[in-house]
Amino acid sequence: MDFRIIKTVISREYTTRVKKKTFLVTTFVVPILFAAMMVVIFLIMGNTKERKMDVAVVDQSGIVMPHLESGDRVTYEDHSSEVPDSIKAHLKDYGKDALVIVSPLDTVKKTVSVQAYSKDPLGVEFTSGLADKVDDAVEEYRIAQYGIDNLPQIMEDVKSHVRVTEFTLDDSGKESVSESGIYMIVSMLLGIIIWMFIMMFGGQVMSSVIEEKSSRVVEVLISSVKAVDLMFGKIIGIALVALTQFFLWIVLTVVLTSAASMFMGKDMLKSFQGDPQMMAQTVGMTPEQMEAIGGVVAATDSTAVATDVVDSQPGGLQTVMATLSNIPWTKLIISFLIFFVLGYLLYASLYAAIGSAVESVEDTQQLQMPITIPLMIAYLIILMAFQNPDSPVVVWASMIPFTSPIVMLARIPYGVPMWQLILSIVLLFFTFVGCAWLSAKIYKVGILMFGKKSTFKDLWNWLKQK
Repeated sequence: MDFRIIKTVISREYTTRVKKKTFLVTTFVVPILFAAMMVVIFLIMGNTKERKMDVAVVDQSGIVMPHLESGDRVTYEDHSSEVPDSIKAHLKDYGKDALVIVSPLDTVKKTVSVQAYSKDPLGVEFTSGLADKVDDAVEEYRIAQYGIDNLPQIMEDVKSHVRVTEFTLDDSGKESVSESGIYMIVSMLLGIIIWMFIMMFGGQVMSSVIEEKSSRVVEVLISSVKAVDLMFGKIIGIALVALTQFFLWIVLTVVLTSAASMFMGKDMLKSFQGDPQMMAQTVGMTPEQMEAIGGVVAATDSTAVATDVVDSQPGGLQTVMATLSNIPWTKLIISFLIFFVLGYLLYASLYAAIGSAVESVEDTQQLQMPITIPLMIAYLIILMAFQNPDSPVVVWASMIPFTSPIVMLARIPYGVPMWQLILSIVLLFFTFVGCAWLSAKIYKVGILMFGKKSTFKDLWNWLKQK
């Protein structure tokens, strides 16, 4: 390889791309759209009210209706004396949105069944809320069957909500409070960033190669530049363009979202808060972890936090800051850069080889499968890595070069033995070298092949050529 020529190709790729209108538009429009999307979400969550529902209830058990208290969103009306089929057939005439039928009480199993009928789907929030109220009624009935005086109050008094406070120990035995939810957010964020980077900009390398090949520009370039030098120059040049755009996206997004949050004000942001339990289920966290993370907002209002509670059980901002301080940031940032670069180079070389073997993007679907499958597997694994970062599947995936750039980054916040980290980097580096060498052989032949749709058999034949 001629590094002087590679440097020239890199300079050409970089300057040509950053001067394009598409680069300037996407660089500045994407953060604006992202910030606008965040503002719209805040506005919708802050101003949109749930439609009010009027519900007719036929309680054949006699124990549920007293627990169905009407609220701002749902109004329950007792129609137990009427025929359910009549109400069901004339919901609109009754002015009701839904009919809830509670079965007669099963005195053997001490429970009831519930059916809800409506013209339109009722939604998870309504059905889960209704189920909770029915559960309360059944529990109260079962407690009453024991005939123990004041048993409901006793049951309420014995309930407990114990929160586990996590501590991590360093090599010297020093302990510091931590929160697993913070590690989860950091690990998922890093893994997804690399996954997006590889998918987006690796695809750009392939598209660029296809564009030059289909326009026959490559024939002119090959006459003065070796195919291998052209391939590596293109890969590195697009990587620099991607890093530039990525950095600008981060800066502009932070600036715009900060400005938007100042414009909307604290009250508008508070209105975004939802049901902690539902949010926890959505992101795969426990309600306690959501409570600890959400405590950042609460902890900023120090007047609302009792001193004895803070002293006895760390939480909120203290827990978040302590957890963030426990993360090995130097090791994490260095590892991020290494896996960021090597992961991109590995997949970009494969994308370049595929691009050289076809004449249009439509022809790449079959050849891309061996590349996209490992990326999708890695993405799925990082979604489970925070639940058990030391499971055999996660550990092996952090070692296998085709998944390690994504999975290893998700493991590092939880602590990874240095030998595993070094082994993963070494394997990734040599895999990149091997794949780059094989991709260069395919690129050298495929870039000048026209008029034939390439297959895996063709790629194998090109690899065997000297």
